[in-house]
Amino acid sequence: MDNYQIADAFSLLSKLMDIHGENSFKAKSYASAAFAIEKLPIPLSETPPEKIAGIKGIGDSAAKKITELLATGTLAVLKEIIEKTPPGIIEMLNIKGIGPKKIATIWKEMEIESIGELLYACRENRLKLYKGFGEKTQQNVMETIEFYQKSQGSHLFAGVAPLVPLIQAQLETIFDNTQVAITGAFKRQVEIIDELEFVVAVPLTQLKEKISQEQGFQLAGETDNTLTITVTDGLRIKLYACNEQSFEECCFLTTGTTAFVEAFTTAYPTVSLAGISGETGIFDAAGLPFIPACLREQASIIEKAGAGLLPPALIQPEDIKGIIHSHSQWSDGSHTLEAMALGAQSLGLEYLVISDHSKSAFYAQGLSEERIQAQHLQVDELNRKLSPFKIFKSIECDILNDGSLDYTNSILSTFDLVIASIHSNLKMTEEKAMMRLLNAIENPYTTILGHMTGRLLLSRKGYPVDHEKIIDACAANDVVIELNAHPSRLDIDWRWIAKALDKNVRISINPDAHAVEGFHDTRYGVWVAQKAMVTPAQNLSSYSLSQLEAYLAARRAKKNI
Repeated sequence: MDNYQIADAFSLLSKLMDIHGENSFKAKSYASAAFAIEKLPIPLSETPPEKIAGIKGIGDSAAKKITELLATGTLAVLKEIIEKTPPGIIEMLNIKGIGPKKIATIWKEMEIESIGELLYACRENRLKLYKGFGEKTQQNVMETIEFYQKSQGSHLFAGVAPLVPLIQAQLETIFDNTQVAITGAFKRQVEIIDELEFVVAVPLTQLKEKISQEQGFQLAGETDNTLTITVTDGLRIKLYACNEQSFEECCFLTTGTTAFVEAFTTAYPTVSLAGISGETGIFDAAGLPFIPACLREQASIIEKAGAGLLPPALIQPEDIKGIIHSHSQWSDGSHTLEAMALGAQSLGLEYLVISDHSKSAFYAQGLSEERIQAQHLQVDELNRKLSPFKIFKSIECDILNDGSLDYTNSILSTFDLVIASIHSNLKMTEEKAMMRLLNAIENPYTTILGHMTGRLLLSRKGYPVDHEKIIDACAANDVVIELNAHPSRLDIDWRWIAKALDKNVRISINPDAHAVEGFHDTRYGVWVAQKAMVTPAQNLSSYSLSQLEAYLAARRAKKNI
């Protein structure tokens, strides 16, 4: 059991105790323990039991429960409180905007025990009649539930990526090493996956017979050539049956969207897909350059390929030369600044842009002016020690309610670059959001606009923005747009990147890393950037150290700052 699982258990226990109105002091102590556990750099499973109680934020009571969890995998007190809580009440904890206290009111005063009932009550305007709930809260809860319900059964790309090779290997074993290939949305590198799709070179009857004998697979549906199954965690898998001769054809037809496939077959009706060896052979037969699977979304890509408008090489994970946007223990990161720098250096990267939170982010230990000066002294010391590797002085500066940045210009001028992001008051109209963003973009010290919409995939839609106006403003003010590579963000949405590139706006694929391990998230940003045909030259974090230094110097000179 890892630290995150332990922290989740304590967090859930704290929330359920609040819902049941149990000892508030204990509930708060368990919430504090959950926070402390999640931030620990060392696994509790590797910590001697007698030392756990001495860890800051973890007392004797929590330490005993941690020992119980590590020894048994369960927590008796949590199991007991779960058993006396309706499942629908626990599920409500997934709905943003209603915490344990409000859930207690919904359950005990309104006698509602499921999300479906709660949504109905919102639509009937009953929620706002209770103390602590107003019209705005009711509307927010209703919209969040509707978004949540749409998300059920969907998964982040990063969440299912580790499962794909395992499932493929299992299918190859089941069918005696016959041809098996991933296809569909996952192969196209779509950020949200509703189901994993595989092509299997066996007849449907044999496919169904073998799958029905496998434990952990449940048949969920079938057509003339497909079998849909679910696995134990609810993940849906669609299997396409075909013979060996039509394997490549089936892979091609199921990889692209319907719009792409129809456009191809309409434009090239004489190209026979049957019996062609490899997908490259299909494009060769049409006289087209190879179109990577990630680009097979829209019909228009066929015309672009025919006109020779595909880039010679899409950006690859190995094209990332440095880490831009990272957090250390100076704010809310898990590792020290030196550990973050050494971690980046060990990956063969040339630089690290340290961008801890600004002072308004009090919840994340945002840096005061005095602490900025102290951090910069440490950066100077580490740069002398680690040369030629370089740490750039940066900040993730909060965009305040009026669109101003979190520090005076005299402080902003001490940074090599500034990432401007919105973190507070996210529930805004488009007019309010645009005012804040445009004002921040026009600030001469803003180098990069961070996670443009504030979205969290499958959790929060983000505030409404006019993408085209933001892109135009970034073009006019020489501001880079971040593609936040955290798999829950992937913000800016890749569907808008082409417009940015058309206006010569640079993209910066940044991991928003809060630990050394987070550096690897850049790959998720790269994979969605490929869908927008981003090249290394168009991505700031693909710049070499000397190129980034030259770019920043030229920008400062241009801005006269």
